[in-house]
Amino acid sequence: MPVMTPGAFAYPATSLTFKTGSWRTMRPLYFERPAPCHNGCPAGENPRDYLARVAEGDLKTAWATLVAANPLPAITGRVCDHPCENACNRGRFDAAVAIHSCERLLGDEAIRAGWDYALPPLSLDAPKVAVVGAGPAGLSCAYHLRRLNISVTLIDRLPAAGGTLRMALPGYRLPRTVLDAEIERLLAIGISFLPDTSLGRDLSLEELTREYAAAFLGPGRHRARPWDVDGRIPSDLHSAFTLLQDWVAFGTVPKFRSAVIVGGGNSAIDMARVLARAGTQVHVVTHDSLPSPGIAREVAMKAAPLDIHQAQEEGVIFHAEHGIHRLILRGEKVVGVELVRMKKVAQGNNVFDIVPFEGTETVLHVDQVIPAVGQEVEPDGMEELLAKRPFFPVDDAGGLTGHKGIFVGGDARLHAWGTVSGAVGDGRRAAAAIQAYVLGKSYDAPKTTPSAIGIEELNLHYFEHAPRAEEPFLFPKDRLDNSEIAGGLTLHQVTTDAHRCFSCGNCMACDNCWTLCPDQAVLKTRELAFDGSHYRIDYDYCKGCGLCAHECPVGYIAMITEPS
Repeated sequence: MPVMTPGAFAYPATSLTFKTGSWRTMRPLYFERPAPCHNGCPAGENPRDYLARVAEGDLKTAWATLVAANPLPAITGRVCDHPCENACNRGRFDAAVAIHSCERLLGDEAIRAGWDYALPPLSLDAPKVAVVGAGPAGLSCAYHLRRLNISVTLIDRLPAAGGTLRMALPGYRLPRTVLDAEIERLLAIGISFLPDTSLGRDLSLEELTREYAAAFLGPGRHRARPWDVDGRIPSDLHSAFTLLQDWVAFGTVPKFRSAVIVGGGNSAIDMARVLARAGTQVHVVTHDSLPSPGIAREVAMKAAPLDIHQAQEEGVIFHAEHGIHRLILRGEKVVGVELVRMKKVAQGNNVFDIVPFEGTETVLHVDQVIPAVGQEVEPDGMEELLAKRPFFPVDDAGGLTGHKGIFVGGDARLHAWGTVSGAVGDGRRAAAAIQAYVLGKSYDAPKTTPSAIGIEELNLHYFEHAPRAEEPFLFPKDRLDNSEIAGGLTLHQVTTDAHRCFSCGNCMACDNCWTLCPDQAVLKTRELAFDGSHYRIDYDYCKGCGLCAHECPVGYIAMITEPS
């Protein structure tokens, strides 16, 4: 029993006798939360973690953290539409962190410095898995399988790996030197690559399933969807995807005075920009809206807003929320189109009706119509699996419905992301499911994603406003050849921007909780803490006042009801 003196002062250490934690109704808990950039990344990257390493000046560790999820950062840092930045809490404070620029710099630095993945050799009894299609989904799956000690044979019908990245992405968006360097390093980890090998022609599906413990299919979409207007088709119709492939391969496009491109995706924008550079007056007609604040993602054009803006700078004319009502033909050749105003009307469950407005028709005189309305899977060698469907139906783990041991990812699957980062994520998730399958273990794909921490859960008083580093671009008048348009940020700019990261939901070792606790109930396990594992709460003396949680800048401390 403590003894109080007549003067009501306490002897040293006697306060420890009064365990005031019994007063508590709420208790603080150190609790890491997902950052919105992580939840927003289809590839599964956690930018918060590698931005912290960049801010510390440790680029190689930052790169290693990044490629644990995405093996192609120099590529995705250029061509991804970076939904991570749309989700970034910093964007609601001043401007989002330039995550894609950091990703690009780390990828470029790894190429420059010759960093490799440094994986251990395969064990002698490693299971064998085939990956068909060397696009981003196939490359990612092969890489992650190899990380999981699985022997991989990568098969592609083309003479070089890359898939659509190589076949249809213009060099001004993705230089071939960057593409080659990323793929060369990836294949060097011990992946066997079989180029010029097609399913159906060189290898049957039966042989594939007999020789390998499992197979991943990432063939992409290479057959243009049929297109007509009331059954009418011009005689010289070519899809945007086909023309893009020809331009990438041979450097030439047909000469037109004026052309209409139908569609609002990446292929439509790339085709429009290529034709505009060749001197064609280009019109893009799409049912979708131009992306802008207040426009729902479901009704906006699928192409990246930056690419749309740059196309406008280069003279491309957009007719958003319009469709082609009638082709005007002279014989079988297009001489014009009749446009009509259209609007997407929500019907629920993410389903939209496209409604034309009578009386809004206008005529546009053009030489050519080029559909860019999407592609389907080329079924060669996979007819049995596709069963006359345009895409593969898959479960949450990427497993092909009704076919054990066969997995699908990338653009070939139903409800695909339609982006490079989405395909990379598909490959990573499928690799985990394939590992479980070949080892005879059960695998349950996550059904839900833990909710990301919101900006209202951060203490913004601890952060100062700071401008975002802006990437330099070639002026429109200088975009004449295949030179890369985006210049990238310098190391100083990227490091400065990494310091702007809020570290949402993850301890930044600021010592606020330890310094400000009125009961000194927060303890440190080391003198210089550098993450949340170095703090402990002494619940014998914590009264649950909540000051630590309130003053935590990053929302790493949660107040929960005291357990009974």
